[in-house]
Amino acid sequence: MISTDFNTLLNFFKVLANENRLKLVGILSQREYSVEELAAQLQLKEPTVSHHLNKLKELDLVSMHPEGNTHLYSLNSDTLSQLNKSVFTTEQMATWTKDITTEAWEEKVLKNYVENDRLIKIPASRKKRLVILQWLVNKFEMDVDYTERKINEIIGRYHSDYATLRREFIGYQMMERDKGIYKRLPANLWKSEAEIMKHRA
Repeated sequence: MISTDFNTLLNFFKVLANENRLKLVGILSQREYSVEELAAQLQLKEPTVSHHLNKLKELDLVSMHPEGNTHLYSLNSDTLSQLNKSVFTTEQMATWTKDITTEAWEEKVLKNYVENDRLIKIPASRKKRLVILQWLVNKFEMDVDYTERKINEIIGRYHSDYATLRREFIGYQMMERDKGIYKRLPANLWKSEAEIMKHRA
């Protein structure tokens, strides 16, 4: 079985990004064929077919065995099955982006709106505002009761409009309020931008 590292995957897709090779895979999935038969079906010259078959053999997608003076080719379905099981899973596909910072956009928003740990302005875009709220709510401790005055004081260290930001915490369920006491909620309870927009529609 071929290695399933990132470069192998790139090569896999490059090899199959060819109309004739895809057709060869389709034809060979039905039964064994000789180069002469394949050339006739695809209306290609035999050396051209052999070239395509060699590319597919490099990926272990095609196997060959001699029968007299003829070489017969067939699809190696075990390779496709193994690729499907070991590579094309959500967990494995996630590793393809291991060198990409998934928080890059959030970091850009913070860079544009936060300076010296102070919020320059509240974004008009709700998507960007959500990033700011997530940054700001982390200034509060879990399992701590906060009075409204204390909430205003802490938010005020980062932006003067504490009333708007305090309400947004409640709206996004980043905090709960009960009888004038505020508590920070765990991230799994926070509402997404889509949920907020649906509620306000």
